[in-house]
Amino acid sequence: MTARIIDGKAFAARLRGAVACHVSRLKAQHGVTPGLAVVLVGTDPASEVYVRAKHRQTVEAGMNSFEHRLPEETSAADLLALVARLNADDAVDGILVQLPLPAHIAEAEVLAAIDPTKDVDGFHILNVGLLATGQKAMVPCTPLGCLMMLQAEHGDLSGLEAVVVGRSNIVGKPMAQLLLAANATVTIAHSRTRDLKAVVSRADIVVAAVGRPEMIKGDWIKPGASVIDVGINRIDAPERGPGKTRLTGDVDFAAASAVAGAMTPVPGGVGPMTIACLLANTLTAACRRRGLAEPAHLTA
Repeated sequence: MTARIIDGKAFAARLRGAVACHVSRLKAQHGVTPGLAVVLVGTDPASEVYVRAKHRQTVEAGMNSFEHRLPEETSAADLLALVARLNADDAVDGILVQLPLPAHIAEAEVLAAIDPTKDVDGFHILNVGLLATGQKAMVPCTPLGCLMMLQAEHGDLSGLEAVVVGRSNIVGKPMAQLLLAANATVTIAHSRTRDLKAVVSRADIVVAAVGRPEMIKGDWIKPGASVIDVGINRIDAPERGPGKTRLTGDVDFAAASAVAGAMTPVPGGVGPMTIACLLANTLTAACRRRGLAEPAHLTA
């Protein structure tokens, strides 16, 4: 068996297209242009790249993009004051404070200060609680993208056995909640799970989000299972030459793809879906804040 490759790049392009169509309709029918504000503190290179991509794709979708770049030494008080201004700005429907923040700023305090209705990352404790109790919430972008790809692959997830490897607040826990809401039977496993191989090998769906390169081996995968690899790890690649590196996921792709029914690659799988779902969340927030009908199939 050779796994079908779940092309996250193509899926994300279709999702962005759907968002752009809805944005155009929102402008024409209601005179509303959704706005996304992104706050970057410091000059972390990876964050810089990510913020540029968010800005470009936000504008391409027809939304307003508001960037706030603050120096590394910005105080917590100044950052919180900016968040308060964005909360009060009706032109802003979504607020995203790029993580990680400098060490002198408490991330939890900043995330808690964001208006939950504008929390397009889905990290506010209110949205976390709403998701956990099966209520309407802003849903974290990466798990939302994973769910969309799984639903496109399987349709109905009812009764399927899903194993989420990883228990982070950003991916693992919300992913499990989304799968539960879709009526899958869900196990959260992690690096300390006893006989992790046995747990993974019974799964119809495996979502790997543990942050360890190629930790999940090919012979752990149930034949025909769908594998969503959230991990992105840079490792040495001496076969490419001295000092060369390559990106790999949390799953041994070469071995697992010979067994799985469908699988996301790294890169080009889950990654592109994260920004596309951020745009979808911003559109959803714009509609909810104004009591307008939400576009179908853009959130959980």
